[in-house]
Amino acid sequence: MMGVGTYVYTAPATSKSGGGAAGYDVPEGVEIRGRFDEEFAKILTKEALEFVVELQREFRNRIKYALECRKEAKRRYNEGAVPGFDPATKFIRETNWVCAPVPPAVADRRVEITGPVERKMIINALNSGAKVFMADFEDALSPTWENLMRGQVNLKDAVDGSITFHDKARNRVYKLNDKNTAKLFVRPRGWHLPEAHILIDGEPATGCLVDFGLYFFHNYAAFRQTQGAGFGPFFYLPKMENSREAKIWNCVFERAEKKAGIERGSIRATVLIETLPAVFQMDEILHELRDHSVGLNCGRWDYIFSYVKTFQGHPDRLLPDRFLVGMTQNFMRNYSDLLIRTCHRRGVHAMGGMAAQIPIRDDPAANEAALDLVRKDKLREVKAGHDGTWAAHPGLIPACMEVFTNNMGSNTPNQIQSMRREDASSITEEDLLERPRGVRTLEGLRLNTRVGIQYLAAWLTGTGSVPLYNLMEDAATAEISRVQNWQWIKYGVELDGDGLGVRVGNELFGRVVEEEMQRIEREVGKEKFKKGMYKEACKLFTRQCTAQTLDDFLTLDAYNHIVLHHPRGSSRL
Repeated sequence: MMGVGTYVYTAPATSKSGGGAAGYDVPEGVEIRGRFDEEFAKILTKEALEFVVELQREFRNRIKYALECRKEAKRRYNEGAVPGFDPATKFIRETNWVCAPVPPAVADRRVEITGPVERKMIINALNSGAKVFMADFEDALSPTWENLMRGQVNLKDAVDGSITFHDKARNRVYKLNDKNTAKLFVRPRGWHLPEAHILIDGEPATGCLVDFGLYFFHNYAAFRQTQGAGFGPFFYLPKMENSREAKIWNCVFERAEKKAGIERGSIRATVLIETLPAVFQMDEILHELRDHSVGLNCGRWDYIFSYVKTFQGHPDRLLPDRFLVGMTQNFMRNYSDLLIRTCHRRGVHAMGGMAAQIPIRDDPAANEAALDLVRKDKLREVKAGHDGTWAAHPGLIPACMEVFTNNMGSNTPNQIQSMRREDASSITEEDLLERPRGVRTLEGLRLNTRVGIQYLAAWLTGTGSVPLYNLMEDAATAEISRVQNWQWIKYGVELDGDGLGVRVGNELFGRVVEEEMQRIEREVGKEKFKKGMYKEACKLFTRQCTAQTLDDFLTLDAYNHIVLHHPRGSSRL
């Protein structure tokens, strides 16, 4: 029998529930505004929701305070300040301490594949030959209600080994290999993203607590038996800016372990260092998570985005064309080297960055050239001391694995002990903030615009990971396109790389948008263009690129366009 204050929400007649009395059984204070689905109801059980509610009520004020601190930091940067090492935590950086030992189940992470929590993707990624699959609720996923809840269903099936997918178009059934599947890591959303389909005490739930809470509640026991060898679940943590935010995650983990009755330190997480302020807090972040850490990752695309966002008030720090901002730039190389040194000093993995290339099936020569770029990038990473790397497509796994195995050895799971990188101890604040070099071109502006609009159009229709121009684009790469356009327009930069000598302004950008929309229509075809949300995406992208004030995230504004509230049913006592 349902208790007092329990609400049941009926879905509209068009939903799978067929309308009527069906609904979610929710705890007091919870309102679910997403569509009812019987499969979703197996995830949104009253007990699982009670766990999410506990996390929300315990941590929401700390999360709000952390986000307010971000605003204060932004104000200081906009007034001319720059990030740097915190004198108050110098003792953490300079004293000798180590994180908990790396669990044997994930000692070898030499190649990791990433992708959204879609059913076919999960099966292919776990079967890909990679050591780890990072299942993504964040940058590779458009956070529609359908995507989020189906993602939870898919992960539950993956953990218990029952996941299959019938591709009716190809008449093919996908299922997991009997052995040698990748270890599963899950990336929840960042602190800043709400979950507007679930209200707790009258306000949207924190997206990452929903992602983490539902996944952990349903899967921790099976995961520890089938994948973690007594440890787990394993996570990736995105978008953090400082150790204060890492401490909140550590407390969430401890709360979850206590609730489940498992040992402290069972949950393990890798933190993505993908914001400029966080690079100055790597020791401090690891220190806060020292019982739960398995390393740091170079989230290099978001890091470039963060460089622009952090220095949005600094006209002397303008980026060159997007594709010129790679790991050969001094500020990027220094970031990578210091991350390796920091991780290995503390006994955990230093993970390399994403290879975003995808196979070019209709052009063997171009495909080989792309693979050659991947091999050179991975060779740089393994020789620098990284313990593993990321790939966006299963077709890249063999090439990446070959480079890491040839240089690490087949019997060496990582380089934590062998590549200490003490030479990186001399890296200074100035080294990490060195201005990027390169030219700016009209084609760079055009590419940013074309990619940004097409990605956003896909995101608005429920797809968060999109192949464009032989690269896999996600929210991070779209963010670079957006903020670079904004920066160039705001400061009227001169396009000095193609001999034009013109300055970027609203008028030039308007012409570029119009011409690139015509090109997009030619490339995708009139029918797809008409059915897609390209015009809506164009309006959103243009508004954000020309706004007086830079929006913190592209997806925060766009999120309002994908939230779909279903009518609330009557309460039942």
